[in-house]
Amino acid sequence: MNHMVQITFVSNEGMVVDAPENSNLLRVSLKERGGIPFKCGGGLCGTCKCRIESGLQNTDKIKPKERKHLTEDDIANGYRMACQTFVLGDIAVSWTAKKP
Repeated sequence: MNHMVQITFVSNEGMVVDAPENSNLLRVSLKERGGIPFKCGGGLCGTCKCRIESGLQNTDKIKPKERKHLTEDDIANGYRMACQTFVLGDIAVSWTAKKP
């Protein structure tokens, strides 16, 4: 049986969902209506930039595609691209809603 992890969508009124360990953060958000903004889902547009508020150690390592959108400061402050991030343990994630 796959181990489950807990993901808290801070910017969506603190909604909490369970997901299988090593799930893709953006896919979980889409499936559970977590609300992380996205356009492409493939690491090209940068729309799904989000901040891991807690549990950063429970995410996989930064991908080259993320480095195109995130500064060293972003990375140091826990920012990730949801489409590129796999969740290995409990995390809390927030994001800034883009104005249309």
